[in-house]
Amino acid sequence: MATKAKMEKQKKMPKFRVRYRNRCRVCGRPRGYYRKFQLCRVCLRKFAHEGLLPGVTKASW
Repeated sequence: MATKAKMEKQKKMPKFRVRYRNRCRVCGRPRGYYRKFQLCRVCLRKFAHEGLLPGVTKASW
């Protein structure tokens, strides 16, 4: 519930720009954020394994 409240609060523009915090679009996690996908590392991994992110493949060498 706390994450949901913080996500709702973030929708308003902060008084100062430096107070803005990047959060995952799915779960609201503030850490491990990938700007390119706007997802946290946990959701990125989950969606990549399900094949929902075009162009993302598992590394093999």
